[in-house]
Amino acid sequence: MKIEFHKYQGAGNDFVLVDNRDLNFPEHNTQLIKRICDRRFGVGADGLILLQNHAKLDFEMLYFNADGNIGSMCGNGGRCVAAFAQELKLIKTETAFHASDGKHEALLKDKLIMLKMADVIGIEKIGKDFYLNTGSPHYVRFVENLAAYDVVGEGRKIRNSSRFKKLGTNVNFVEPAGTVLKVRTYERGVEDETLSCGTGVTAVALVAAFRGIKKAAKQFSIATPGGKLKVSFEQQADTSFKDIWLHGPAEFVYKGMYNI
Repeated sequence: MKIEFHKYQGAGNDFVLVDNRDLNFPEHNTQLIKRICDRRFGVGADGLILLQNHAKLDFEMLYFNADGNIGSMCGNGGRCVAAFAQELKLIKTETAFHASDGKHEALLKDKLIMLKMADVIGIEKIGKDFYLNTGSPHYVRFVENLAAYDVVGEGRKIRNSSRFKKLGTNVNFVEPAGTVLKVRTYERGVEDETLSCGTGVTAVALVAAFRGIKKAAKQFSIATPGGKLKVSFEQQADTSFKDIWLHGPAEFVYKGMYNI
């Protein structure tokens, strides 16, 4: 059987997207998904996304990590699947869809996609670091000289620590640079550094607001190795946030057929 796929990337975070409204894709075949995401033996991607029908919303987003396992919410993936839905002519310039953490809205203008994220209540302090859930779990650490930092080594150490080893966590390393936050991310499921992470930069922006890096800030510009993103929000209390939006590009790369 042949499956048509579309490749998209959002700030360097890349995904294989499949229109699975006919439910023909074998979503429980973990090894197949892992092989498709493999950069040497498959298409190559940070994750795979199935676009499926939903009874009440425009569509459902089913996200798989590059290791083939079902994943939690993916911010950049959410922006890419919105662009994919527009390509399929399911939507025009706005949408509401279902993901692992519930309903999401998106606004589309050219290649810029604004994705509404889930509300966040609670930021945990762990020593000098922070932990929160923005649809996916994120551990946030502020560092100096981010460009030379051992993101993979330190990220893997935290991800496999006794607390996080079973379910895993994404790990974000941050360095403020003027009005911009520089961010590098170690992603669980990929088990490596990725060029960008949407739920990760969202977590970083909220932690930065909590720390008071920019007084009364309602948005932050984020620089990742894969490109620039922006996060806007309303802070209700020290660790309570609503109306959170992730702004950034989502671009079609190519499409093809994959033999299963």
